[in-house]
Amino acid sequence: MNTDATQSIVVDNLTVRSAEGSTLINNLSFNLGKQRLALVGESGSGKSLTARTLMGLLSPALQMQATTLNIAGTDGLTLDKHGWNQLRGSKLGMVMQDPKYALNPQRTIGWQVAEPLNLHRRYGRREINERVCDMLDAVGLPQPAALMQRYPHQLSGGMGQRVMLAIALIAEPQFLIADEPTSALDQVMRERVLTLIHNLVEQRNMGLLLISHDLPLVAEHCEQVMVMYRGDLLDTLPAASLPQATHPYTRTLWACRPGKATHGTLLPVLDRAMLTAGMNHD
Repeated sequence: MNTDATQSIVVDNLTVRSAEGSTLINNLSFNLGKQRLALVGESGSGKSLTARTLMGLLSPALQMQATTLNIAGTDGLTLDKHGWNQLRGSKLGMVMQDPKYALNPQRTIGWQVAEPLNLHRRYGRREINERVCDMLDAVGLPQPAALMQRYPHQLSGGMGQRVMLAIALIAEPQFLIADEPTSALDQVMRERVLTLIHNLVEQRNMGLLLISHDLPLVAEHCEQVMVMYRGDLLDTLPAASLPQATHPYTRTLWACRPGKATHGTLLPVLDRAMLTAGMNHD
């Protein structure tokens, strides 16, 4: 385990509750260093809520508490709004699910990719334009100088996803959170975008928290996997071991993937009573 607090994200006993008192995340603990870590589970299991907590983007209607919430040496439990604004982009970058909703339709691509540099770095206009051009090229976008003048509606879904990746990486953060970054893409483009994220994270020596429903892509591109169910962390295992998972929930998640081999057959269904038995929610 990485003992240098400035090189890791440390979460200990993170709990998030709704205003009505329902537990949405229950005593979650993990340590993310310079590795590729996946967070998987069904919709509603608390994956995206975990990501938003790490980014300081929780709704005011939710109540968060934790023993430790350390983001690259910064105590997230003591940060105010200004502190979170400084942390986002400089130490933490995030790629959201769908560029149609995450990108500003009224701003050019160049303006949006440059915004983190304007907020977190002190560069002249020429150097900012050069860095934006280089970043668009690094994420595999053609003719970056011309692309800077275009608007989100002029891009395909795959191009928009790469633009969001450029925005997340332009200020050289230490960690990248990718929340279902391929959910709006076809299978071929999913593989290309995940391969791109994998390679960029390795080249830049970053830590990655990947939130995904696509277990085969997780097995291919991540090193460790955390499996959540209704706010609880049920299982942690090496990503390459997903096909041989021993936990019943993890095993069922892997087995219920639709594909050619399962066409025309019923997919397995988990006995949820077996999972909920013994879970101690407040």
